[in-house]
Amino acid sequence: MGAIGRFQKGEEIFYAKVVDGELFRLHGDVFGSPTFDRKPIPRKGIKTLIPVIPSKVIAVGLNYADHVREMGRVLPKEPLFWLKAPTSLLADGGKIEIPFPGHRTDLEAELAIVIGRKVRSVSPTQASRYIFGFTAAQDISDRDIQKAE
Repeated sequence: MGAIGRFQKGEEIFYAKVVDGELFRLHGDVFGSPTFDRKPIPRKGIKTLIPVIPSKVIAVGLNYADHVREMGRVLPKEPLFWLKAPTSLLADGGKIEIPFPGHRTDLEAELAIVIGRKVRSVSPTQASRYIFGFTAAQDISDRDIQKAE
């Protein structure tokens, strides 16, 4: 099984398929029908980057009933949506800074969905056609600030 990642070596930024820890450079449009080198490239000096540079990050909250109850909140009729800055994304090994260490800060493992092309008013049955891929995410929430809102 392979995955596609975004990498940097020196000043060059490129996509590659990762198979069993080896990188195979991608050629062509990552969102189209790319081809890949047959021979892996050396990993030395290669940095793993965030998978894409998004124009926006859309977050969905209060959509997990057990967590809503755990927080002592009422499950809303519709999920809560908000935007996060693209600068909130960190590459592998990036430093997470907690601005208010005295506040209650919760960490949650999340599944992030990367949308691969522009879409609007798509039906739930057609939504998967627009997914580029999935990646792991770490959601960090300052509960003191969240409760104040």
